[in-house]
Amino acid sequence: VWLVESGGGLVQAGGSLRLSCDSSGRTINPYAMGWFRQAPGKEREFVASISRNGQWKYFGDAVRGRFEISRDGVMNAVYLEMSGLKPEDTAIYFCARARTGSASETETAYDYWGQGTQVTVSL
Repeated sequence: VWLVESGGGLVQAGGSLRLSCDSSGRTINPYAMGWFRQAPGKEREFVASISRNGQWKYFGDAVRGRFEISRDGVMNAVYLEMSGLKPEDTAIYFCARARTGSASETETAYDYWGQGTQVTVSL
């Protein structure tokens, strides 16, 4: 596993967190990247995706307007800025590398996944 997520934790509702996805030195610049999440007892859900050049960004309906995705080509990293957090945002958040440079909401568009970082939002 060479995609490593960090930045998760416990936060109160309305708070913010910034998740990071490090590629362990491997270049991810030619590829789109995405974030997904999975809550207990639920299927994995699309959160956000960013294209190879950062020009295109897609967001899941549940997070649009509250979350932002970005990438750093020098650091080979991807970030997820989360604000206005709600208890329903509680989940394990996964970073994934796409097979191409095009951003996508579809899980099958991604071939490498991290192990995830836990985000818990309390009332």
